[in-house]
Amino acid sequence: MSAEPIEKIHKHAESDEDTRPHLVLCGADALVYTLAEELTNSRHRIRITVITPHRIRPDVPDLAQLGDLGVEWLKADRLDERAFREAGLTAASALALVMPDDMVNLHAALCAREVEANLRVVVRMFNTGLGQSVVRLFPDCAVLSDAEMAAPAFVAAALGEVAPTHFRRAGRTLYVAHRGDVPERLAVLTLTSAAGDGEVSVLPAEPKKAEAKPSDLVLAEAVGRPAGEDVTRKLLTRAGRRRRPLRTVGRALRAALSRKLGIAVMITLATTLIAGLVLTTYDGEGKGLWKSVYMTLLTAVGSSDVEIDRNPVAQAAQLVLTIAGLALIPLITAAVVDGMVNARLALTQGRIVGELSDHIVLVGLGNVGTQVLRQLTDLGLRVVAIDRAADARGIKTAQRRGVPVIVGDASAEATLRAASIDTCRALVVLSTDDTVNLQAALQSRVARPDLRVVLRLFDDDFAQRVESAFQINTSRSVSRICAPVFAAALLERDVHATIPVDRHSVLVATVTVAAMSPLDGAPLDHADHPGEARVIGMSAAGEGWVDWVPDPRRVLAEGDEILVVARRRGLRVLAELASPPLSPHR
Repeated sequence: MSAEPIEKIHKHAESDEDTRPHLVLCGADALVYTLAEELTNSRHRIRITVITPHRIRPDVPDLAQLGDLGVEWLKADRLDERAFREAGLTAASALALVMPDDMVNLHAALCAREVEANLRVVVRMFNTGLGQSVVRLFPDCAVLSDAEMAAPAFVAAALGEVAPTHFRRAGRTLYVAHRGDVPERLAVLTLTSAAGDGEVSVLPAEPKKAEAKPSDLVLAEAVGRPAGEDVTRKLLTRAGRRRRPLRTVGRALRAALSRKLGIAVMITLATTLIAGLVLTTYDGEGKGLWKSVYMTLLTAVGSSDVEIDRNPVAQAAQLVLTIAGLALIPLITAAVVDGMVNARLALTQGRIVGELSDHIVLVGLGNVGTQVLRQLTDLGLRVVAIDRAADARGIKTAQRRGVPVIVGDASAEATLRAASIDTCRALVVLSTDDTVNLQAALQSRVARPDLRVVLRLFDDDFAQRVESAFQINTSRSVSRICAPVFAAALLERDVHATIPVDRHSVLVATVTVAAMSPLDGAPLDHADHPGEARVIGMSAAGEGWVDWVPDPRRVLAEGDEILVVARRRGLRVLAELASPPLSPHR
């Protein structure tokens, strides 16, 4: 590690460096690498400077390997005015603050404002309310939450259903559904279609009516009801749960009594019982069962009188019984108080979960886990959460929503059993530790081989290999899902929504045709590329309304806006087609 506060890893000097758009990216986890990689794939030559702390997450790929693509890498443990000036922020066209801490991003935004107030700023914020404070600092600012963007993909994967994803544009609400669940006249676009061999095609050409399958995912128009209502109702009917009261009571008693206090109570009760038997044997002849019990209980609470002429054995028993009685009352009081406290803690921490069925076991209550928890509970689904930290970000959210939280190691079989892994619908593992996530996923498969497992891993290549090798149902990288949206925001592309489809997400965006671009003067069908980008509407230059059924032969002109649903590569290519050609000297 360099002793200097700012360490320059590599820099490529080029004669036209000052003429290229300059973007500054600040981050400390996989998102900053994936974002830089996404931006370098653009046809347009962009100068990129990445600032990271000296210590970053070990699972972040080596940023130095992007050096050949023109990425400059600086290391600075503090994002202050000096770091931004060293990175050339005064001449930058945009700044991305994607540190994993909201307060660090807010402080960095304040420092950046002192260096250059007139630039586009894209900020990563979990607390989007706090993000509005950043919006007021800069005239051109976008606040994005990677957790909100990624959560629908994990929810959809966990349910094996279509998550209620919808967006509104030009007075029209569109949502994702199975073709068989919507009238054909309301289906706007086919998102996925399964071939005969099981392979899924994303954004295919529209199938013929005879070839359309009810299982196809489509983008449909919501008419006369909230988007996703049918799906929500379906999920609610499946959210029932089976309880076994006796097992729940047993768990409650085990959680309520601490081991040491339980032993003390048992010893005292045994002593009382033995002394009572001795007393009734030697001093209770002829008194009958009730009187013997009555005399024992009175002696236990210390209310009997001393009798000198009593049998010596009975006197000894009475003495022991009186002493035991003095200890019994405070022990019972302590047991009640301790039991109430332990029971409340157990309920709060999820140790009294009971027997559930068809619930979701959610591991990890960080940023993404908290968003997934909110969406699952909004759907009326029963959730049991696990986190090793008692002060995790989502603990309070879980408590407010009545979700039991088990504080423990999710990779341990006992923890998974406590969450009723045998009867759950799915396991969703979203902690920030790849090792814990993978161990928990594999351990759950040992306990239940047929379990649906949704796994978060930081490296997208690793996620794909794990999914294939271990037959994990879905393995996703949050940074890979979100990077295209952050990149589009930095390049001032108008992205309206993200839709979880297949492994990643497709983007709903508007592309504006520039003068002298390849699309200027071309028919609209030149913008439609099945498998990459599909046109769903367009607006003529200067007109505010959207033509939702545009003629594909219509000739495009400067200023026309094309509304598309596209994969990240397809949107990048389409944006390049809508941009003017590069100058010969660049």
